[in-house]
Amino acid sequence: MASVLLHVCCAHCAAYCVRHWRERGHRVTAFWYNPNIHPRQEYLLRLEAMRALARAQQVLLIVSEQYDAVRYFRAVAGREGERCRHCFELRLSRTAQKARELGCDSFTTTLLISPQQRHDLVRAVGQGVAGDSGIPFLYEDLRRRYSDSRHITRGMDIYRQQYCGCFYSEWERYTGERVE
Repeated sequence: MASVLLHVCCAHCAAYCVRHWRERGHRVTAFWYNPNIHPRQEYLLRLEAMRALARAQQVLLIVSEQYDAVRYFRAVAGREGERCRHCFELRLSRTAQKARELGCDSFTTTLLISPQQRHDLVRAVGQGVAGDSGIPFLYEDLRRRYSDSRHITRGMDIYRQQYCGCFYSEWERYTGERVE
């Protein structure tokens, strides 16, 4: 059975993704590395929701050792218009590195289920990281299954976030102003 390290950013997106990759014959391990999530309280709420989902779905969850927000801000400062690229590179590079450490056959991300993410960018970054790391990136457009993922978690009484995660997405969500 092939193994995949699944970068997870929230429980509601992870729910269907775990099922999807298992149904395709993969042994799934979830990996939490999200220095972009701001503020820290939001990070902790999402992490606890992910822990609850991991218990419910009986999936191993590996949590990165620290909340690394400073690293995220250093990666995007002055490049806010391209922040998603830098954020994806940061998170997917760390995921590929962890996949190599664990001996996984491939890596992927729950970002691929979100209708709010730029799939062309996620795919390009994932494939670039795969080329650099030697660990294959599994790409599949799962956006049509987004409501399935939310349905899986509906009765679980876990935290449901209101924005992508970063300071800028929070700003855009609540002000309606685009940060460039």
